[in-house]
Amino acid sequence: MKTPAAFINRSPDNRIFTAFDPQTITRLRETLDLPDQVILSSELEQYRERLAKTEYLFSTWGMPALDEATIREYLPALKAVFYAAGSVQEFARPYLNCGVKVFSAWAANAVPVAEFTVAEIVLSGKGYFLGMRRQQTGGREAFLRLSESLPCNYQVKVGLLGAGMIGSMVAERLRQYDFEVLVYDPFASDEKLEKLGAKRAELDEIFSECQIISNHIANLPATQRMLSYRQFSKMKPNGIFINTGRGAQVVEEDLIRALRDCPDRTALLDVTWPEPPEADSPLLRMENVILTPHIAGSMNQEIARMGRYMADEYEAFAEGKDCKYQVTLKMLETMA
Repeated sequence: MKTPAAFINRSPDNRIFTAFDPQTITRLRETLDLPDQVILSSELEQYRERLAKTEYLFSTWGMPALDEATIREYLPALKAVFYAAGSVQEFARPYLNCGVKVFSAWAANAVPVAEFTVAEIVLSGKGYFLGMRRQQTGGREAFLRLSESLPCNYQVKVGLLGAGMIGSMVAERLRQYDFEVLVYDPFASDEKLEKLGAKRAELDEIFSECQIISNHIANLPATQRMLSYRQFSKMKPNGIFINTGRGAQVVEEDLIRALRDCPDRTALLDVTWPEPPEADSPLLRMENVILTPHIAGSMNQEIARMGRYMADEYEAFAEGKDCKYQVTLKMLETMA
């Protein structure tokens, strides 16, 4: 007899079957009784009998944040949650407190973010983003004047804020280039940074010395609004700040002020706070701010990578093998 399992989400408008594509579902059904029906958090009573036997839950963005009492009442047999997405901060603690294992595809979601970030680092090193804006109004010469002021992509310092999964992937990919990588991360060990080919640095050092700075700090209450004018004012006159992390870590009025101080500075923002920016936000009108609509993470076919990672984790867990992406309460203190 196959082990009872279920798909679960908050909304009928979900991406369950994008994350868990037909190939991945076929794999899971080799050992699981896993119906196509996605159980919504509003339908727990309707599916009480089935949920009482369910040992594994599979979800993606929209995973219900159930409280401990609800988990114990409706999911007494639950052993593990396999979350085909990134951060589990919004829902994981009650499950963990109930003795339920939680697994996250944060490593899979980190891949496109790292790819996107490295592409932005290399292109911005040539002045591509701000240069294209200036070329539209001032022609080719305006682009060249900006690019000629830049050191470009040889023997320059790149600063990474955070050496978690995404920051580490970025650092690993940057080893293919002739960059000197500085990392701010109080929680990263010296051994880890050595393996990444990176040098430990403080925030002020990174902002004052690095040509390009990329934010990958975990989104926690303690990190909100931690990047202020103190840091942004230290940026090189033609420096670049990239944010594919979270907008809440930036004091946006301070970033705006620093960009106005030196119009050759550039901010590449895939995230803002609030998101999207308010209609009257200067970010929407500044030449040296390039906004993208939160596209660095998994999109379209990339989402299926996260489901495959969770199928791998389920199989390892079910067979008693070591798992790569289990989340613990201790990890939640510092991870995104």
